[in-house]
Amino acid sequence: MSDKIAVRTNKLRVFQRKDIDDIPQLAALPASEREAMKVVAAVLPFRVNSYVIDELIDWSRVPDDPMYRLTFPHRDMLGADDYRRVERLLRENAPSDVVAAAARDIQHRLNPHPAGQLELNVPLLDGRPVAGIQHKYPETVLFFPTQGQTCHAYCTYCFRWPQFVGLDDMKFASKEASDLVRYVEAHPSVTSVLLTGGDPLVMRTALLRRYIEPLLAVPQIASIRLGTKSMAYWPARFVEDSDAEDLLRLFEEVVAAGKNLAFMAHYSHPRELDTPMAERAIARVLATGATVRCQAPLIRHVNDDAKVWETMWRRQVRLGAIPYYMFVERDTGARHYFEVPLVQAYSIFRDAYARVSGLARTVRGPSMSALPGKVVVDGVPEILGRRVFALRFLQARDPAWVGRPFFANYDPQATWFDALRPAFGESSFFFEPGLERMKRARRVNGASKPRLPLLDDAAVA
Repeated sequence: MSDKIAVRTNKLRVFQRKDIDDIPQLAALPASEREAMKVVAAVLPFRVNSYVIDELIDWSRVPDDPMYRLTFPHRDMLGADDYRRVERLLRENAPSDVVAAAARDIQHRLNPHPAGQLELNVPLLDGRPVAGIQHKYPETVLFFPTQGQTCHAYCTYCFRWPQFVGLDDMKFASKEASDLVRYVEAHPSVTSVLLTGGDPLVMRTALLRRYIEPLLAVPQIASIRLGTKSMAYWPARFVEDSDAEDLLRLFEEVVAAGKNLAFMAHYSHPRELDTPMAERAIARVLATGATVRCQAPLIRHVNDDAKVWETMWRRQVRLGAIPYYMFVERDTGARHYFEVPLVQAYSIFRDAYARVSGLARTVRGPSMSALPGKVVVDGVPEILGRRVFALRFLQARDPAWVGRPFFANYDPQATWFDALRPAFGESSFFFEPGLERMKRARRVNGASKPRLPLLDDAAVA
């Protein structure tokens, strides 16, 4: 066994595409499977660490282990023609720029920024697009700190995969919090800031503090959220890392400043909550006065089973965390590999929801973060002799849309909101005229597809 990961320590050890042959557990797999990983990882991001490898994956169940599927590439994540194209280039030892060009061609066909992230979500300040900020809903601003645009490990389903593959004109990132503060102060409706990425908790505490401290002096901000997978993929960040104590003190300062500090914690499978380190991480974060809200998409090969969600929600409640969202896999990246039909997603959600107590029924879903907003499937009722999808906005670009029920034709094959059509002979959904007005206004303002600054990978700490 390689000394590289033979001994378990609290030190983070990261493995990427170039390191696939150095992961000893993979030696038991056929060489063809390792080669397939390299092909897929030339197009889609791959990054895993020693904690995931040693503590979360059951190697006796590989390749069907859910945590393995969650973190390691599989050949079916690429279409057959695209896979053969990249495989041939690698087999022929094609120059790296030729492989990269083929990868870029494939990436641009995978809908890298769904739901209007570039076209509608990038706001203006002084008439210019603000780097590293998205503002989709009136109350909440998303901020992408430059040094937080990677993760301790990558989920194979991640809808933010363009942040990690060098699509330089499509990355969100900002090195400074000053424009964020100016923007928030210019928009009194904003009461919550979500630091996201990537994962802001890959940053050392001193860097994270530089982004958070300025927000504490802004009275209108009621909550600061941290979108993170670190509690699942590297819980030692809160327990044994060299600056773990400094990190927890920062959390305490946020709470003492009168802000609600909320961890938007991504847990995709109950195994991520099983280890003693994972339990200690949650306990230490909660002890600072922060809250932990848990969310994940429903993913084929990983958690497309009601029992998995029931177990996960029960465990989260036991640990003091709050089940928050079951999302539908977004229409981007390797969606064909991970998506499930909406009718199946609703069935899984309903069956799991029915078997947990009221304390776990804080969860909402299955929810689609679509272009107009977060649309939840409330059911598949029969109305006037026909089956339909009952839908509702949990959040929307226009607050007047929130909570309004509407209906779509039943489609057993539909996997995403864009495939749905209005029920009962209506020509359009009620929100579509308003959404078109928003699009026109955005085009008039000239803010479509702004070029954003590049990430400074060397600054990641």
